[in-house]
Amino acid sequence: MTTRTDLGESPLIEGRDDLLAVFAGGEKSPDRWRIGTEHEKFVYHRADHRAPSWDEPGGIRDLLLGLTEFGWRPVEENGKIIALAGPDGTVSLEPAGQFELSGAPLENLHQTCAEANRHLEQCKAVGDRLGLGFLGLGMWPDKTRAELPIMPKGRYKIMLNHMPRVGTLGLDMMLRTCTIQVNLDYSSEADMAKKFRVGLALQPVATALFANSPLTEGKPNGFKSFRSHIWTDTDPHRTGMLPFVFEDGFGYERYCDYALDVPMYFVFRDGRYIDCAGESFRAFLDGKLPQLPDERPRVSDWVDHLSTAFPEVRLKSFLEMRGADGGRWGRICALPALWVGLLYDQSALDAAWDLVKHWTIDQREQLRADVPRLALEASVPGGGTVRELAGRVLDIAAAGLTARGRLNGAGDNEGGFLDPLREVVATGVTPADRLLAWYNGEWGGDVSRVYNEMSF
Repeated sequence: MTTRTDLGESPLIEGRDDLLAVFAGGEKSPDRWRIGTEHEKFVYHRADHRAPSWDEPGGIRDLLLGLTEFGWRPVEENGKIIALAGPDGTVSLEPAGQFELSGAPLENLHQTCAEANRHLEQCKAVGDRLGLGFLGLGMWPDKTRAELPIMPKGRYKIMLNHMPRVGTLGLDMMLRTCTIQVNLDYSSEADMAKKFRVGLALQPVATALFANSPLTEGKPNGFKSFRSHIWTDTDPHRTGMLPFVFEDGFGYERYCDYALDVPMYFVFRDGRYIDCAGESFRAFLDGKLPQLPDERPRVSDWVDHLSTAFPEVRLKSFLEMRGADGGRWGRICALPALWVGLLYDQSALDAAWDLVKHWTIDQREQLRADVPRLALEASVPGGGTVRELAGRVLDIAAAGLTARGRLNGAGDNEGGFLDPLREVVATGVTPADRLLAWYNGEWGGDVSRVYNEMSF
């Protein structure tokens, strides 16, 4: 989740144009399009697999401090280090200490993978000294909510209090899941709309290819991606497939209206988060927010608010692809490769849209509902399975990456980063299927074996 690193005062919002300007301000010519990859992993004590707290010796605070030797700068909240900033982006904490790199905006996938490798090597170097390991999964396979620590971030306290009021699984989302995401650019409102539609329609394909959360509290949970299922009962006001994105005329205005209708969580003032859970940003615009009477929002408040909506694809000043479970190194590179290949080449974007443009709202919703449990075996609109559709999608993505022509020093283009996904399609075996086979086979139901198999 978003971590504030710029605490300066931003301009007051004078009217609706200032809200829309955040979206329009993200427009870039194709030569300036960048790739921002985010990936989370679980941290555990190697001795007993316990999740470390923030303040214990050898815990999350010490892990953050240890990384400063690699040039990372501490980011504090109320005198406590809760993030790091540096040339490779931001290192931040999810609510139960899941460790996230929000990478820098990079030009190509070769740079993305080099960045991920640097970060993981740094984490392992510090982790070796502290006795900490890092697990690449979509959900804690063996921890109850009660066994997990809470990080000292003000926004998380507000969200943890609010989640049980609006859904049954929101606390699991916050405490027990990890994801891989990619943030991508657009050139215009029309380009944004087409990318949003393709990304939203095909998000279940990514969920299936990356499905990696079939175990909960030591046993199978009946899903391939329980992390994806969790989002269906987190908060209906801020999640889902956003049917309006496929309506004629969709653009910045319509997304702005959606975001204004998402209930607030907080406002950040004077270094602290003020609980505004359930309040209306529209009322805030009118100076009628009960917690800040007669005060009107700043642009930074709107940017913060946009980060509290959690649809399958999210618009800020860029588009976020949000459907994938966390995983190990090769999958960190594969997720941005999939979406860059589909969305950053016009021919590929057009071909991907041709695959999904005839789907109805009900068909898209059904696919979204089926994939967390069935993954590649789910049926797709028009016939066939997600596995078959994924093969076509990967062919389009590969063609898009080839057309980009971004080569490394050995003359390789970016298409090789799709190889882990091609293996999934060729074998029909997702990461979740492999975990379940181990669990039911050589592990003999001993879920602790996951730490040997799925650690970085």
